[in-house]
Amino acid sequence: MFNKMLVAMDMSEMAKDVYSTALSMAIKHHANLILLHVLTSEENYSPLLIPPNLSEIYPVTGGNDLTLQTWRKQWDDFVQEGLEMLKTRAAEATKAGIKVDIQQIYGNSARTICKIAEESNVDLIILGRHGRSGLSELLLGSVSNYVLHHAPCSVLTVQLPVKNGEL
Repeated sequence: MFNKMLVAMDMSEMAKDVYSTALSMAIKHHANLILLHVLTSEENYSPLLIPPNLSEIYPVTGGNDLTLQTWRKQWDDFVQEGLEMLKTRAAEATKAGIKVDIQQIYGNSARTICKIAEESNVDLIILGRHGRSGLSELLLGSVSNYVLHHAPCSVLTVQLPVKNGEL
């Protein structure tokens, strides 16, 4: 039924559940996996986005050079952590007998997920759902909502477990 699955992951705790679900399904369906991490400042653990042409917009002087260097170091660390996460998950999948590719791309999470799914001809997208609603969804958007409405294939959302007393 599913031959190729795209697994959209970030560096949140929920990504472990998303990956576990995807790996189980890949084993069951003998499917290939594409593990995708989209580099975006929207991710909870990423540094704030600083435009590459900052020095043209705001002339960098003295102490601001240190700020820009610090940000670049934080961003480089974020990129490296993402790659390590993907490589670790890919090694686990390979050990389980699953063919896996990894991609880490800078961009808008929702649009990038749909684009890669279409370009790679995947049968299923698996991603997490953080459960944003109301004002936070309006301001921050909902990656899962966008993907559900724009994906070129089926979509499976993995819901963050509800804690006792929360609804």
